[in-house]
Amino acid sequence: MKSAGEGRPGRRWVRADTVAVAVPTVVMFALGLWGLDRGGMWGDESVTYLVGRRTVPQIWQLLHTVDAVHGLYYLFMHVVLTAHPGEVVLRLPSVCGAAATAGLVAALGTRLARPRVGLWAGLLYAITPMTGHYAQEGRSYAIVAAGAEGATLLLVRAAEGRSARRWSAYGCVLAATCLLHELAVLVLCAHAATLALTRVPRAVWAGWARAAGAAGLVLLPLVWVSQAQSGQVAWLRTPGWANVEGLARCFAVGRTGAVFWAYVLLVAVGIGAGRLASVALPLLVLPPTVLMLASQLQPLYDDRYVLYALAGAPLLAAAGADRVVTVAGRLWRRGPQVSYRQQAGIGGRLRGRAPRLSYPHPVTLTGVLVIAVVFLTCLPLQFKNRSADHRPENLAAVSAVVARQARPGDAVLFLPSTWRVGALAYPRGFREARDVALAESGSRSGTLSGLETSPGVLRRRLASVHRVWVVAPGYVLNSRRSPANPTERLKLAVVERHFRPVEDFASGRITLGLYVRR
Repeated sequence: MKSAGEGRPGRRWVRADTVAVAVPTVVMFALGLWGLDRGGMWGDESVTYLVGRRTVPQIWQLLHTVDAVHGLYYLFMHVVLTAHPGEVVLRLPSVCGAAATAGLVAALGTRLARPRVGLWAGLLYAITPMTGHYAQEGRSYAIVAAGAEGATLLLVRAAEGRSARRWSAYGCVLAATCLLHELAVLVLCAHAATLALTRVPRAVWAGWARAAGAAGLVLLPLVWVSQAQSGQVAWLRTPGWANVEGLARCFAVGRTGAVFWAYVLLVAVGIGAGRLASVALPLLVLPPTVLMLASQLQPLYDDRYVLYALAGAPLLAAAGADRVVTVAGRLWRRGPQVSYRQQAGIGGRLRGRAPRLSYPHPVTLTGVLVIAVVFLTCLPLQFKNRSADHRPENLAAVSAVVARQARPGDAVLFLPSTWRVGALAYPRGFREARDVALAESGSRSGTLSGLETSPGVLRRRLASVHRVWVVAPGYVLNSRRSPANPTERLKLAVVERHFRPVEDFASGRITLGLYVRR
């Protein structure tokens, strides 16, 4: 029978585990809600919004031509947007995904080290600017990150328990995550490295191989279909050392100055954190490295595709801080210390009176206060992330300009036609401007932005137009290269020969120009 003294520490640490996971989850959710309605969608978000509002048969028809890699996400967003179509609702699933990821990072730190490591890691993840950026974006990346960290936690549990049910859960979460975005499959490289570093027995390798193989089989049809749609990522470029440095700064809490280098130092110290490092280091390094190396042959790399790897950085930084604090405490007290696992009774029950806790609360709270100060130093970047101007473009602002200045009889041209999504997402601004190039809508044709008419028909339609609005990226209007599509070539030729620019409005990479006939 346990004494009263033995029971209290156990209950205390159970509560500590719960708090360590709950606090980062709540903080991340609150940060995600802060400034969520920034007053405008950008291009990719507008695609999510438009596709999510189509019927299931229309979404299925679309996936046969484009965006098969996002198919499961679009079907999920169809259910979400059915309740209330709006920009805030569009981004709420990403907020929830980021909050879940912060909690899962905390759970990993708690399980692999101690509650304060989990608490610090979860909070560091929550205040990382890159986390907040994608937590407020109507795309799948924050949800994919939650799935990847959930699969990592299930891997740790399955390797400990060796239960077929745990491996099944791991395989199901992994498969669902990869179906949300197929490049999440690279997390398997990190998981294999974790098993190798921890020298697990053959039975664990066998369970992991079965679960990973099943997830891979589920993913194969998506890989086959998406290969035929690889032209959608033709805009990607081969990554170099600048991308490596850029990703390192994005993964840090502070991107420059003393905060950045202190964070890097703590991550380096955390590499010696034993079991936690064997999970966090492969997760941080391998998915981006493998994708960058593969992109030397065929460019596939973008920072957001490996957002889930970010979780390794706060885990290592928190473990590094814990090691620094532990060493400093030993030097200060100059006496033997009792480990956390001994205090909590994990890994060997203590008999008799429980040892006195070595002041966990002041140290933990001090770490939380330091994280709060770091967050305050990064506030300018946090504010910037919540501005519509920080995104690649603001389609609401473009629509508002047309709404103020358009006249009856005006025409509008989109160069290329994919930028029609701006008018479809914010149709009120384009009511007075006739889309002279459109032949069939996207929902009817099974395309994102619709089918356009032939060059001959477009030329006849433009012949009677006196004013035309042109929505295009700046490089299209200034480029000397001629578009491959004949209708796109005609748009440029007619505008250059028969119209003169009157005024223009820029929003990120998008330029809205008003042209009148010469």
